[in-house]
Amino acid sequence: MVVHRLGMDTSGLIVFARTMAALRGMNSAFRTRKVTRTYEALVCGHVEQDSGVIDMPLMRDYENPPYMRVSTDEHQRALIGLDADEVGKKLLEGPKDSLTKYTVVAREELGGHSVSRVALTSISGRTHQLNVHCAAFGHPIVADSVYGVNGDATSNGGLDEAAIQESNPSRASGELQQQIADAASDKSMCV
Repeated sequence: MVVHRLGMDTSGLIVFARTMAALRGMNSAFRTRKVTRTYEALVCGHVEQDSGVIDMPLMRDYENPPYMRVSTDEHQRALIGLDADEVGKKLLEGPKDSLTKYTVVAREELGGHSVSRVALTSISGRTHQLNVHCAAFGHPIVADSVYGVNGDATSNGGLDEAAIQESNPSRASGELQQQIADAASDKSMCV
């Protein structure tokens, strides 16, 4: 029985339990956060600080379901008056606190463009958290076809340019993100 799964484009370890007792025990360990999951990702641009925490609440993306976005007061106001029977209960759920720790492992180049290899630890374990946080932080994951440049979800994790500039003035420019997307067009997501 599967205890822990990975996102579709994520490489890594999958945990299986051989018995129901093992499944219950491992599920409890994941639920109570006794298991730390750290991922390594290649992100656009050079992340300036060597380490830090991205603290941005997440919500369902009401413009591009079933994806996620950073929740802001403006996004919450947009939900007022929507009918749960029409849009679904999940879309109207309140924002969820979300914390991601990052540590820069290396600053590199990909096709002559600046990228950073970062270790990402999801403290809260929300759906698509690492992808949305990296995009909203201004350093989307290289070759992320959902939350990266020209992705299927709302760009920049749902934040406008002014909000990203305020939260991270050293973010990767839109031009750099596009150049990296073009250089990595034949690659799968770098997580």
